[in-house]
Amino acid sequence: MKLITISVPAYNESEVLPHLYDRIKEVMATVSDRYDYELLFINDGSSDDSVQIMKELRAKDARVSYVDLARNYGKEVAMAAGFDYAKGDAMVTMDADLQHPPELIPEMLLLWEQGYEDVYAKRKIREGETWLKKFTSKKYYQLLQKMSKTPVLPDAGDFRLLDRRCIDALKKLRETQRYSKGLYSWMGFKKVEIEFDAAPRLAGETKWNYGSLFNLALEGMTSFTTTPLKISSILGFIVSIAAFIYMIYIFIATLVTGNAVEGFPTLMIVILFLGGIQLISIGIIGEYLGRIFNEVKGRPLYFVEEYNDEREPIK
Repeated sequence: MKLITISVPAYNESEVLPHLYDRIKEVMATVSDRYDYELLFINDGSSDDSVQIMKELRAKDARVSYVDLARNYGKEVAMAAGFDYAKGDAMVTMDADLQHPPELIPEMLLLWEQGYEDVYAKRKIREGETWLKKFTSKKYYQLLQKMSKTPVLPDAGDFRLLDRRCIDALKKLRETQRYSKGLYSWMGFKKVEIEFDAAPRLAGETKWNYGSLFNLALEGMTSFTTTPLKISSILGFIVSIAAFIYMIYIFIATLVTGNAVEGFPTLMIVILFLGGIQLISIGIIGEYLGRIFNEVKGRPLYFVEEYNDEREPIK
């Protein structure tokens, strides 16, 4: 039988993990005549009892595996660890909070058997999210679609089934500034969409505040498009032309009237405006330089404290 890896990154999800295990076990029992599976937990430096619960689940079910990362590296890196440790012919990635329904997995498997290599789940309904979060998410994806040459699918998150070819391709992408939604689109392969209703979080608190979401959006912008740099250049060119025209106006007005043109407030406004444009442009350039700085260090994405009850050697 084919082996399916179900990869679940988790950070402080001790309240949810037993329920998630039960749901996945029930769902996979319905396809046990065709598939075997491993449930691979990635503990992303949790400060609660998450890793202990993973160990207890493994003790009673050999199909459960876990990777205990050395610290909290963030969800994007935790998913990369899932790609590295997945053993299956295909892999399902999903969140631990049960907003991604495990009951969708059999449908994903059917599409995979039809030849699709990337079966991604798209949200229809976002229960438990504020209108502001929905609105900003929609506008962000619209902006990113216009700016990026790589199409990034809106409302298609990390809940998806990936063929082994996709997993091996993602393992080759070792960039430290990761934006998986963009990487899925960039690598290509045969894709198909299925829809689902995102349920509210079963327990615990969301790890995605507006600051985290802003940082993720910034990663998406800087990882898959250089448009902000182009906008900065165009804006600088336009402002320079406007300043040059204004300089000529002042020069001619002084020659005609014989007196220096009065307008200290106007002068201060122009200076502050130009200074603001320059600082914004420098900030945009700085974001890209910072990412180059992190990439050229060549550091590993993560270190592993323990894998399935054994301490991992540093290779």
